[in-house]
Amino acid sequence: MTDAYNVTADRLTAYLERIEAQNSRIKDETTARKEIYDEAKGAGYDTKALRELVKLRAMKPDERAENEAVLDTYRAAL
Repeated sequence: MTDAYNVTADRLTAYLERIEAQNSRIKDETTARKEIYDEAKGAGYDTKALRELVKLRAMKPDERAENEAVLDTYRAAL
């Protein structure tokens, strides 16, 4: 093996380990989020509505207004 190969292999291994660690954190966060939704559901809240509210709160105000305008237009058409 050449030194260039070793450096490349070391860097590749480092990237893979970082990706794997990030995937593990994502899995942990996903599990934690599910537990929160389960807790809310157990308390009688509608998790579908909660998910929609989380989505809306993450939007910028102008994006939310545009989304609502489109929905209002579609509702009127129906």
